[in-house]
Amino acid sequence: MRRRQFLVLSALTPVAMALPATAGASETARHRFGFAADGSTFLLDDKPFQIRSGELHPARIPVEYWRHRIRMAKAMGMNTIAVYVMWNYVEEREGVFDFETERRDVTAFIRLCAAEGMWVLLRPGPYVCAEWDLGGIPPYLLRHKDIKLRVRRAEDPRYFAAVQRYAEALSRRVRPLLVANGGPILMVQVENEYGSYGSDTTYLEEIRQLWISNGVPGPFYTQDGLAQVRQNHTVVTGGAIGLSGGDAAQIAGARQSFPDVPAMAGEVYPGWLTHWGEPAFAGKDSDVSAQLKGFMTGGLSFNLYMIHGGTNFGFWAGANARDDSGAYQPDITSYDYNAPITEQGAAGPRYHAYRSIVGGAVPDPLPPVPAPVPTYTSEGRTFTPTPFASLWDNLPAPLRSSRPQPMEAHGQNSGFVLYRTKIDRYSGGKLDIRWVHDYATVFVDGRYAGGFSRARIPAALATRLNVTNDNLPLTLPPGSGSPTLDIAVEGMGRTNFGHALVDRKGILESVSLRGAELTGWEVFPLPMDSKFIETLRTHVSDPGRPGLFFRLTFDVSTLGDTYVDMSRWTKGVVWVNGHNLGRYWTIGPQHRLFCPAPWLRRDRNELVVFDLHQTTASPIGFAATLAASEAERAR
Repeated sequence: MRRRQFLVLSALTPVAMALPATAGASETARHRFGFAADGSTFLLDDKPFQIRSGELHPARIPVEYWRHRIRMAKAMGMNTIAVYVMWNYVEEREGVFDFETERRDVTAFIRLCAAEGMWVLLRPGPYVCAEWDLGGIPPYLLRHKDIKLRVRRAEDPRYFAAVQRYAEALSRRVRPLLVANGGPILMVQVENEYGSYGSDTTYLEEIRQLWISNGVPGPFYTQDGLAQVRQNHTVVTGGAIGLSGGDAAQIAGARQSFPDVPAMAGEVYPGWLTHWGEPAFAGKDSDVSAQLKGFMTGGLSFNLYMIHGGTNFGFWAGANARDDSGAYQPDITSYDYNAPITEQGAAGPRYHAYRSIVGGAVPDPLPPVPAPVPTYTSEGRTFTPTPFASLWDNLPAPLRSSRPQPMEAHGQNSGFVLYRTKIDRYSGGKLDIRWVHDYATVFVDGRYAGGFSRARIPAALATRLNVTNDNLPLTLPPGSGSPTLDIAVEGMGRTNFGHALVDRKGILESVSLRGAELTGWEVFPLPMDSKFIETLRTHVSDPGRPGLFFRLTFDVSTLGDTYVDMSRWTKGVVWVNGHNLGRYWTIGPQHRLFCPAPWLRRDRNELVVFDLHQTTASPIGFAATLAASEAERAR
C-alpha cells in the first residue's frame, strides 16, 4: 500500500470512551477489524490500517500511573497498546481468580486505553515469557512431579484443564471489550513465541479453539521469530503473524513465505532485559530509529516491546536457565528495559527522537507529552534502620518430610523456605545439595557456615561470604555432637524462556554430608507475603545471626516517586508501607528500587529490609533515578 494512503487511514482511532463495568455491545460503536483477502494489510472498517503499538504491562505499573503511561505512549505517536495478561498473577491459588486487587484489573486498564483513544492488542498467553516468573504459568502446577507445560490436552490433561479454566475466567471479562462488540481489542494473541519451544500446531489450534468456544472469536495472531515460524509453521488458521525483532525486511520475508497471511513486527526491541550480575543495564546502545523509519515509510504495523517496562515488584521477576543446575540468570527487579519511557515514567534519551519519526509521518499533530511525575530525593542524606525482628523468632509451625521437597510440594509459590534437621555424630565435611534453587544460607547450631548460589557470583564475594557457585559442595566447619543444620533457601525467578520451564524452588532432591544422605527434615514455608511482614514478632533473640529484619521510619518533605538506594547492603528484599518493592543484590547492576509516590505518605513511612547476610545495618538513601548520575558517583 502506498505511503499516502496509510498516512490518511492510520489516523483512525477509537472514540474516546470510558466503558462502564457493565457495558455491552449495544452501548458503544461496533467496528470491524480483519485482514485483506490477499494478506497484504490489516483492515479497520474495511479500510487499510497501520497498527502503531507500544507494549505496557499493567502488572508492572502502579494503578495510579496507568493513564499517565498510556498518554506517554500516545504522545509518542502510538495508536495501540499491547497488553500481556500474566495468568499466575490473577490465579495464584488453583481455581481462585483475582481480577480486582492491586494491578490485576486488566479490564480496567483496557477501558482506560479506550478512554484515551487507543486500540489494544491482547496477549493473554497462557504462556507469555515476558521475563516474568514461569512465563506467567501458575507454579501450583509444579506440585505434579511429572507435569508437562505448553502441551496439547492429550499430552497432559492437568495442564490443559488449568488453561481452560483460565480462558473461561478471562473471556467473560474481555468479551465486551472486543472490537466487534464496541471495545478497543483488535486482535488476541494465541500463546507466545511457541516456535522457539515446539512445533505442535495441534496445541496452538486447541488454544485457539478455547478462546473461540468462550466467545472470543478473534481475530488472532501469533508471535515468533521469522526463522522459527518458517521452520515450525507456528501460525494459526486465519491468524496474522507477529515477528519478534522484526523490521520491514522481515515482514516482507514473512509475506513471501506465507503470502495469504498479514504480518507485523510484533516485538521491536528498543531496549533489552538485564540479569543480576551483569556489568551494566542492558540495551543502552539500542536504537530502533531505522526500523521505525522503515515502518512509517511503508505503512507497516509494529509493536515496540517495551515502550515502557515498569517494575517487577515483589517476587515476580523471571529468569533464564539452560538446565537444573547451572547457567541460571535471574532477572533484576527493574524492568526499565532502557525503553523510551523510563521505569519512573519519564521520557528517556530516545523518546523524542522516536516521537519525531512517527509524528513526522502522520497527518495530524501528536498530543503534547504529559508532564513528568515529581520525584523525591534525600539530597545526599542517608538514614540507618535498626534491627527489630529475626527470621528465627518468626518461624511458622513446621511441616515434616523424610527428604527435602521444593516449596511447590507444600503449596508455596514464592519467597523463602527453611529446611532443618539434626546431624548425628557430626564432624564437619562437605555438604552436597541436589539442587539449590536458588540461593541458600547454611547454619550449624545457629552459626553461619556459608551458602550456595545457583546464579554465579563474583569470586571475591563468594570467598567473603563462603558461598559456592555451580552447585559445588560447601565445606562445613569441624565440630562434634549432634548439631542442628538449617538451610534457608530463597527462591528467585522461575525460568520464563526455553525448555527448562519446570523450575521448582527450594531444595529439589537431597542433602548429603560426607557422602551420607541426611533425612528427617522439618520444613518451614516462609512466603514473605504482606501478612507475614505485618505480623512479624518484634524480637531478636540472637542479634549476631544473619536473617534479620531492619526497620526505618521516615517522613518526606514532598510526595514524589523515589528510588530506595540499597547499594550498601548485601542481598534481600525491601517493603515500604507494606508494598514489596522487590529484591536487591550487591552484585548489581541494580542497586536502587523504585518506590512510586502513591505508596508513600508525608508522615511516618515505614521501610522494612530483610537481608540474608547482614547483622549490622547500613545507610539507606533516596534518589530520583534508577542509576546514579556522574555527580552522584563523584560524591
